[in-house]
Amino acid sequence: MTWDAVVVGSGPNGLTAAVVLAMRGRSVLVLEADEHIGGGARSGELTLPGFVHDICSAVHPFAAGSPVFRSLPLEEHGLTFVHPEVALAHPLDGGRASVVWRDEDRTADGMGADAVAWHHLIGKLARDWDRLAPMALGPLLQIPSHPLVLGRFGLPAALPASALGRAAFRTEEARGVFAGCAAHSFLALSRPLTSSFALLLLAAAHAGGWPVARGGSQAISDSLASLLAAHGGRIETSRPVRTMRDIPAARVVLFDVGPRTIADIAGDRLPRHFRSRLRSYRYGPAAFKIDYALDGPVPWTNPDCRVAGTVHVAGTAVETARAEAIVTKGGHPDKPVVLISQQSVADPSRAPAGKHTLWAYTHVPNGSQTDMTDAIERQIERFAPGFRDIVLARRVLSPGWFEQHNSSYVGGNIAGGSNGGLQLALRPVLGRPYRTPDDALFMCSASTPPGGGVHGMAGYHAALVVLEGAFRDGVRSSSLAASAG
Repeated sequence: MTWDAVVVGSGPNGLTAAVVLAMRGRSVLVLEADEHIGGGARSGELTLPGFVHDICSAVHPFAAGSPVFRSLPLEEHGLTFVHPEVALAHPLDGGRASVVWRDEDRTADGMGADAVAWHHLIGKLARDWDRLAPMALGPLLQIPSHPLVLGRFGLPAALPASALGRAAFRTEEARGVFAGCAAHSFLALSRPLTSSFALLLLAAAHAGGWPVARGGSQAISDSLASLLAAHGGRIETSRPVRTMRDIPAARVVLFDVGPRTIADIAGDRLPRHFRSRLRSYRYGPAAFKIDYALDGPVPWTNPDCRVAGTVHVAGTAVETARAEAIVTKGGHPDKPVVLISQQSVADPSRAPAGKHTLWAYTHVPNGSQTDMTDAIERQIERFAPGFRDIVLARRVLSPGWFEQHNSSYVGGNIAGGSNGGLQLALRPVLGRPYRTPDDALFMCSASTPPGGGVHGMAGYHAALVVLEGAFRDGVRSSSLAASAG
């Protein structure tokens, strides 16, 4: 049998690409090296029985706001997003906190003197989300469908987060939460384009929320797999692909793996200069993560933090910028930025009755072997005294563990590669996104636009390129309905 398409890798992008192709009537096979599907959207009992932890991705603002996920009947295949009372909290000393609710007005009111600025900078983007998201979560070099909307986002997005935060806001609350969201860039906040991460994440909080998947992030992968099966697609696990000989006959192959792995698998199918560019792809800082089984809720000093699905533990904007700058220079800050998810606050199924899970990670230099456990817990204790007293068990996932778990996480970088410089937009190489010099080989991982995050948009756009080119279906790239139906 010759398949229409074989997808190598079963992360959210690979599965989304497979679904889009299968829904267009194409025969699709997905090959996954691991015994479990999901890539960056997987869950498991990492600490104690009954405590379900998200292995990589945990909170899903871009999944809830993803144009392609919204177009697919994933709820019919088992996916339910649940929302915490507070989307995001950013504690400050003295029991204060910046609080981001799904409700824009309530959030702005809590920003005090920055209420008007919040409405102007964040609120407008949230209200334009349905027009902004398809453009922002796609290839940068394309004709925008709504140029004015993209311009309102793109001009401030190009600025360094430190500069825009100081210019736009006056309060520590607004500046702090803006810096904390910008830290998701894995870059020093003095770098251009870091504001884009904060703007999109905060706008997404109002547009669709920052939910978790009921039962674990694995539910996202499982729902995509179920939808794929409903349209005749097939997944085979424990099927590592090391060379093209490991791939069954197919008209096209889509790779949901990192650029270096593509170069290794494709070999002479790709020109030497292209393989060299794939192998020179740059990777940014790594993740050092701890999963906790807790005897009760985290004793945050600020009460709003106790009902937040996500808590950014970083202190002021100045402290946040200082910590991220140290990491990008190869150091390990004493007061790191700690990104926390309290999934069990919104989803009690994650832990036994009365118990809780906690997901916490910080940035470290790529390939770091430094144990950041004490630094992370000191930061949490700073805003939640007595935290260590409720820890029943912890599981540390180092950069080395992440790379061993997923070969795309080179050096422990979970973001699909460095977001610095032109690589944020022109990834993985300068040229036409998703394509290679071989007309039958395509790329669809987080190392292609729009980059990291669980949203499926890289897989969606890659599938459209395949349909328009290799299969000549004439699908318009601006139409989600055309690809999904």
